[in-house]
Amino acid sequence: MSVSSPPAASTATPAAPLGRPRLGWRREVLVALLPTVTVLVLLWLLRLLSNQQLLFASLASSCFLIYLDPSHPANSARTLVISQLGAAVLGYGLHAWLGPGYLSAALALVGIIVVMLLTNTMHPPAVGTALNFAFRAGAGEGSLALFGLAVGLVLVLLAVQRGSAYLVRRFTMAP
Repeated sequence: MSVSSPPAASTATPAAPLGRPRLGWRREVLVALLPTVTVLVLLWLLRLLSNQQLLFASLASSCFLIYLDPSHPANSARTLVISQLGAAVLGYGLHAWLGPGYLSAALALVGIIVVMLLTNTMHPPAVGTALNFAFRAGAGEGSLALFGLAVGLVLVLLAVQRGSAYLVRRFTMAP
């Protein structure tokens, strides 16, 4: 009978969330800087153009999901546009039809989940978008248009983060 020896202790650094290579503290801060600045610019624009701050909370979550893993399917441009804009339109429409309240919020929640399932565009922060528009869509003018512009800014962030991720992979891999 042979006795197997215990496996050797691993000296590898634990994998970062979602498999992204772990960077040093300073580099992690630099990579996180872009989504942080994007969210701060969104908030500044909101202060100038609208009083709809809560409608954009889910976009802040989208920015940090993009930071974690810009190449994940939940963070594709198609997924972001369909889920976030679909959620905004659903919430806005149900708010206009039923008024603010739990019924319009519940229908917006179920509706966006169905849309995301049917279109294979699962982006969890969009659920918050649907709820926020269903509860507050009538509180300001032009909120759908402004939200669309903000989604465009997040798409720019996605492109820049993907470029940054490419550079990180390229310069952290051994030749």
